[in-house]
Amino acid sequence: MSEEKAKELRVSVDVGYRRHSVAIGLPSGEVLEEFEIEHRLEGFQDFFSRIEKHNPKQGYSVAVAMEGYNGWARPLDGMVRQRGYRLYNINNLKLARFKEIFPGSAKSDRIDARKGLELFQLRDHLPLAKEVLQEVSGTPKENEVLKRLTRRRRRLVNERVRVVNNLQADLQAVCPGLLEITSEASNQWFLNFLLSADTLPQLARLRKASLLKIPAVGRKYASLIEDWQKRAHFGAEVQWVSEMIQEDAQRCLDLEEKIKALETKIEQVAKDSKIAKILISLPGFGPVCTSELAGEIGTIERFGKEGSLALYLGMSTLDNSSGKYQGTKAPKHVNTRAKAAMMTAIDRHRKYVPESQKYYEKKRGEGKKHNQAIRALGRHLCRIIYKMLKEERQYEIRPRKGNTTTKVASRSSLKTQMRRPKIASKKNK
Repeated sequence: MSEEKAKELRVSVDVGYRRHSVAIGLPSGEVLEEFEIEHRLEGFQDFFSRIEKHNPKQGYSVAVAMEGYNGWARPLDGMVRQRGYRLYNINNLKLARFKEIFPGSAKSDRIDARKGLELFQLRDHLPLAKEVLQEVSGTPKENEVLKRLTRRRRRLVNERVRVVNNLQADLQAVCPGLLEITSEASNQWFLNFLLSADTLPQLARLRKASLLKIPAVGRKYASLIEDWQKRAHFGAEVQWVSEMIQEDAQRCLDLEEKIKALETKIEQVAKDSKIAKILISLPGFGPVCTSELAGEIGTIERFGKEGSLALYLGMSTLDNSSGKYQGTKAPKHVNTRAKAAMMTAIDRHRKYVPESQKYYEKKRGEGKKHNQAIRALGRHLCRIIYKMLKEERQYEIRPRKGNTTTKVASRSSLKTQMRRPKIASKKNK
């Protein structure tokens, strides 16, 4: 054991909802103290005072390991970093596997806290277990803000989808034929039309002059509404479902306004994010997707190699070969939010870059499904993105020799530009 690790005070925290179990120990395996703290200011103060009691002369460096699942560790994790302590995240999947290999006689929060100290020792003596405890790198403030804003936006978008689905189901049940006048029930003009009368049956009696006064309803949509009015039919349930439908329509409009306001704020914050400014230079990568990726990635220093980034973004698989069987399996260490943003951005990217589109078509020709071909292309883009973020370079398509018509796709005038590899000539791994 190195001299640096020998002078390390180790703290393991089993994160709970209202209370956290804590174990403090030494690299030798000796447990100095075990206690519980409340998830409030007094508990946090007690936590740090007990650590300082075992390190009065600051002779030891302090390493704290805790689970970050679902954010229950906040704000304690931030306070740990502010104190200058090293913070480690306990990988839940690796911890579960560790418990299977070294089972205990029982399970409790106190035992789980001790397991964290054992993981520190396992990490010291077994190099393959380094990823069990993952050191948390400092993340720029703007990326932390982007993570919160984009996650909030995603929740609102998902809520809008659920409300629209309920709205369509109710309309189909009590007013068959009304949905045929619009391609999407979430269209603003259609929602305004549903709210233009006190009840749904009154919509069938609105005159053209009244229809033209409805926001976003012009002559084209007014004509469609008039055609529907001639054959309008309402079920018996419309008497009590009408109010529910109009409440859902109003909720859709409110959510749309909130989502647009969030997108405006996201674009403003993204101007200060290095990751977002670099990713936006990729053709097809829009402001929302790049902001989501910047927020979820946080800092490229978290990833030791490009393969780790590809795994985190869901663009890579794990080898699952055994004997004569050759195959892969889907990894569980995937950030699903970042993967969704990446899939959307890559699908748009291939339409802007001919080489990427050719590679996508090649994979489809091999029998791959759409999502499989997108992930194969994304695997190559992860190599490029990792290089771009490491060297803080923008994306650029440079003209080939003898071709002076190719345009540069970079959106920045950085002095150092990166030559884009030929994606279509590489094999998918």
